[in-house]
Parts: sequence; C-alpha cells; structure tokens
Amino acid sequence: MSDNLQRSTTDDSLRNERAKSDDEVGRRSDRAANMADAVVERARDDADEVLRVARDVEQMSPNPAQAQARGVADATIRHQRAYADEKLADERRERTRALAALFALERELTDQHLLAERTRADVALKNRDDFLGMVAHDLRGFMGEIALRAALIVRGSGDDEVGRRMRAFGEGIQRSTAGMKRLVGDLLDVAAIEAGRLHVQATADDLARVLRDAAEPFRAAAGTKGIALDLDEAPGPVLARFDHDRVIQVLGNLVGNAIKFTPREGRITFALRKTGDEVQITVADTGVGIPADKLEHVFERYTQLSPSDRRGLGLGLYIARCLVEAQGGRIWATSVAGAGTEFTFTLPRA
Repeated sequence: MSDNLQRSTTDDSLRNERAKSDDEVGRRSDRAANMADAVVERARDDADEVLRVARDVEQMSPNPAQAQARGVADATIRHQRAYADEKLADERRERTRALAALFALERELTDQHLLAERTRADVALKNRDDFLGMVAHDLRGFMGEIALRAALIVRGSGDDEVGRRMRAFGEGIQRSTAGMKRLVGDLLDVAAIEAGRLHVQATADDLARVLRDAAEPFRAAAGTKGIALDLDEAPGPVLARFDHDRVIQVLGNLVGNAIKFTPREGRITFALRKTGDEVQITVADTGVGIPADKLEHVFERYTQLSPSDRRGLGLGLYIARCLVEAQGGRIWATSVAGAGTEFTFTLPRA
C-alpha cells in the first residue's frame, strides 16, 4: 500500500471515529437530559399530587379567600416552572456549545500534531529513499564487477579436476550475485511501491510469445533442483496490455516461489487462457502447498509460511501483487496442503 493510500485510509478512519464520537456524545447527552427531565417531571407530579390532596381536604370547607390564594399560588408555580425550564434549556445549549468548542480545539491540536508527524515522516522517507538509491547504485556496481570476474573464472577454467572445481566455484559466485541483485531490486521496488512511484508501462503485445521466451530460462532454473517445467499455452497469439519486463518479473517471483517449495522430481506448469476481457496466466506446482490459514496472507509483505523459514524476505509475492494490480489485473492463489499450489493472475486483453 502506498503512503498516499495509507494516509487516505488513516484520514477516513479518523473521520469515521470522530463521527462515532460525536454520535456517542450526542446520545449520552440526550440520555442524561431525558433522565434529568424524567426526575424533574416525577418530582413535579409528586408535588402536584400532595397539593391536590390538600386542596381536596380544603374543598370540604370552601373559603373564598383561600380559593383566591390558591389561584395566586398556582400562577406563581406555573411561572416558576416555566422559568426553570427555560433556564435549564439555556444551560444545556451553553454546555453543548462549550463541548463543541472543546472538541474543535482538541481536533485542531490533533490535526496539527498529525501534520507535523507526517512532515517528519516525509523527510525521513525521502532521506531513506535517497540513501537506498545511492547504496543500491554502488552495490549494483560492485555486484557487476563480481559477476564479471566470476564469468571470467568460469570461462577460463580448464577441463581437468582443478578447472572443474574452479568452474563450480565461479558458477556458485554467479548464482549468489544474481540472488543479491534480485534482493536489491526487490528492496527498491518495495520503496517505490510505498512511495507511490512504481513505474509500469503497459503496451499491447503477444503474451503467448513472452511466455515461450521466458519458459526456457525458467526451465533451466527449475532443472537445477530436478524439477520439470511445462508450458501449456493457448494456441495462436494472445494479445494483451502489459509491461513486458514487469510480467517477466512477476513470473520470476512466482516460479522462484514454486521452485523453493517443490521437492525434487516435482513439476511446475505454466498455463495461458483467454477469459472474456482478460487473459489468465497460471503457475501451478506439485509442492508442499499452503495451509488454509496462510492462504489469504501470502501476498502481504514479509509473510513467511513458517516462523523458522528464512528462505527470502517474503517480498516476492507482495511485489508480484502490486505489479499485477498496477497493470490492471488481479492475482490470487489456491492450494491443497501437501498437493501443490496454483497462482493465477490476469491481464487486460488488448
């Protein structure tokens, strides 16, 4: 989720919480006012009942002077009650205004603190991104030099026992360097995603051809673990709108994940299908599968199937989801524990 989307979500949540707070304060104030009115009304009813009994007793011996006094007393009581009700209403209105002013002041202070925190966060993120960019640039330079020297070692190794050992060492260095490059690329992609600067350039192209071109290097990578890779594509060209390099990156992440959790002599299968206005690409494996309680979380950052599993940082599927969604597609997973996993993502047809 990008920073802007997270902030929008935070703002929406804050507005909702404030609305709930206002409603709750209003309900509590109304309940308190209703309870107070009920107490006053009950007290008045009791007083009226006592007065009625007393007057019934007086009615037994009528007296004009007493009748006149009762009329004056009744008028006085009505006036006092009306005055008390008006004063109570004024006090409630004033209390409501005071609470509203207090809420407004507290919320203004909260907004100021939130803005200050966001400003500091923006500065920290910019410094982090600048630092990460410089470090990534230097690391890629060093890794390029290491990869070049490893390639020279592999190329210059002889066919004798020492040469074969040197070639194996060079190829190991090449694999480690490739892994380091992928890790640096993943970290840069995550930083770009969080900053809302993920670059995707979708154009119309033949997706079937892209899968055929990508299948061979993926097949070679799977073959190092004794895993077979098959391509089951739709007949003929399949035109879709996508970013070529980003689709290869998504497939690489899915295949790498499949290789990681598929035992030797297992199988990975690519499938390409047309479905309405979309094209579906499926990567299925015969690996260990994903537990049902983990299935909804595999596309989240830093998710590991097991706390003891440290094969990677848990960024590949998260980046794959962001890349697919940036190209207008969807991605999901289905799995049966012990029987394999199937990842499917869509792209819009051209």
